[in-house]
Amino acid sequence: MDGVIDEETRYEAVRSRDARFDGEFFFAVETTGIYCRPSCPAVTPKRQNVRYYATAAAAQTSGFRACRRCRPDAVPGSAAWNVRADVVGRAMRMIGDGVVDREGVPGLAVRLGYSARQVQRQLTAELGAGPVALARAQRAHTARVLLQTTDLPITEIAFAAGFASVRQFNDTIRAVYALTPTALRAAAPKRGAARATPAAGIPLRLAHRGPYQARAVFDLLAGEAVAGIEEVTGERGARTYRRTLRLPYGTGIVAVEETHPVGAPTTGGGSHTEAVHRGGWLDARLHLSDLRDLTTAVQRLRRLFDLDADPYAVDERLGADARLAPLVAARPGLRSPGAADPEEFAVRALVGREAAERLVERYGKALDAACGTLTHVFPAPADLTDEPGTLGALAGALADGTLRLDAGADRDDAEATLRALPGMTARTIALIRMRALGDPDVSPPDEPTPTLDTWRPWRSYAVCHLRAATPE
Repeated sequence: MDGVIDEETRYEAVRSRDARFDGEFFFAVETTGIYCRPSCPAVTPKRQNVRYYATAAAAQTSGFRACRRCRPDAVPGSAAWNVRADVVGRAMRMIGDGVVDREGVPGLAVRLGYSARQVQRQLTAELGAGPVALARAQRAHTARVLLQTTDLPITEIAFAAGFASVRQFNDTIRAVYALTPTALRAAAPKRGAARATPAAGIPLRLAHRGPYQARAVFDLLAGEAVAGIEEVTGERGARTYRRTLRLPYGTGIVAVEETHPVGAPTTGGGSHTEAVHRGGWLDARLHLSDLRDLTTAVQRLRRLFDLDADPYAVDERLGADARLAPLVAARPGLRSPGAADPEEFAVRALVGREAAERLVERYGKALDAACGTLTHVFPAPADLTDEPGTLGALAGALADGTLRLDAGADRDDAEATLRALPGMTARTIALIRMRALGDPDVSPPDEPTPTLDTWRPWRSYAVCHLRAATPE
């Protein structure tokens, strides 16, 4: 699935209802005024009536409403935004993180180092929608999730989703879904349970495409969990990962379930049976002190669990290598996890787990009420600037903005800044680039088995395969 998808391939994906392409493009039907994901189960439209769009926002801008059957707004994001380091890729990652909602288009442009007009022109030319339209589509999706999973008042949902007014909220919901907010709430899929109250948290289905090796991700999270801010409970194969989040408007606590296998389990390269999610989602529940943080929190979880990856493209490239082929066959869909908080991960990569726990005890912000073993939020960089040595230098660079690790950061610029910090090792820099910056093409310098250029642009995934195959 690498490269540009031609129209013939797109129509064949629609005709065969190929879920591999969900989120990579959208199609709209001129005779119905509806846009869908490629795997939509509806009757295949005639070729001459189909139009294709790179984003849901572009389809909405052209006047099409979201299909109520396949819910195209709920698909995983395109893997291209994680791979690309250009202005469009960085802009898409920042819009996903809620930058436009918080800072407007001027704030997005400043972060990218371009004028607002240049950003508008580049996004519209490539994606068919500018930053306002892209953010609007995301707000609509957030609003639908809140409408259909919680009993929050509609007015609260409007502002929690990032809308400037209730009128703007109502107009957008009607335009995107052809329903009023009340009717959209009534149309929620019946899952045998009442909608959640704010105290119970927001239930989420974090969608992914293709196979997903949940065990490997949860093993990693369990092995590096920092007491006070993270925990992994339950038996292997049925674990729950919980952690606290420091967010733009407040704090959050999230729980993500390991189990939701679609299809039969397969046996991996070790002695354990690995439940493989063969397309579907991870179940999660999110508690927020301020609902305006919902979009940002969801995007950070998606990066942590690498849910927007394209496992078909990764496995095709790496599986062509004789050394990696058996590893890929044993663990199809192995992910390269990111970080829920890039600044936090940079500190942890530098100091290690035990020292990170001491930092939480000394500087962490206590939750208003502890939730089991979760008691604190990891300290902000500004709280660590008085620490001696490399840690203080790293914290200072993060606190004053010299070093940026946010969703749209320029990876090469960030690496150059890290290299200039005293005492920063090449291994730590590579880990920060791989995990905090979500770079899919990193090879740590001390990796025992050298990675190859033929594995580009997926060397981070090759490293994960090599590590997963190492005997426990």
